[in-house]
Amino acid sequence: MGGKLSVVSKIKDVHAKRIDIVTLKLVKESSLLYKERSVRSPEDGYKLLSLFLSDKDREHFIVVSLDTKNQPVSINICHIGSLNASIVHPREVMKSAILSNAASILVGHNHPSGLVEPSREDIDVTKRLVEAGKIIGIDVLDHIIVGDGVYTSLKEKGYLK
Repeated sequence: MGGKLSVVSKIKDVHAKRIDIVTLKLVKESSLLYKERSVRSPEDGYKLLSLFLSDKDREHFIVVSLDTKNQPVSINICHIGSLNASIVHPREVMKSAILSNAASILVGHNHPSGLVEPSREDIDVTKRLVEAGKIIGIDVLDHIIVGDGVYTSLKEKGYLK
């Protein structure tokens, strides 16, 4: 009878699922000096985002994680899209914010065409991010679209509530 138990136990081991034990962390790739120290307006946000977005030939979606004093603590290039599209999901946007212990975030992307009128998708993504942020306790302060020397703030346009 002892032989049957070991066979049954071996069969159970074959069907067992191995689960990875992991650690999550941010990896700093580089840094920059930000003389304004905090983001107080859409214009401040535009100045910061344009450092990354002004010369890109494809859409880049950026997440700036901010502390309780609206000081940037990290910047993440969340997604690089095609010439005229970028697929953005709240879980990808919030991932770096959570790991940065952000109180709030500023998001933005460029329109390589130079035109800064928000698309229907830009508005829908913003609304989804605001809702996701409410659930996990990270405020979305603004979504800024960067063009050729100009920008649009979706907060100023009334899309963030």
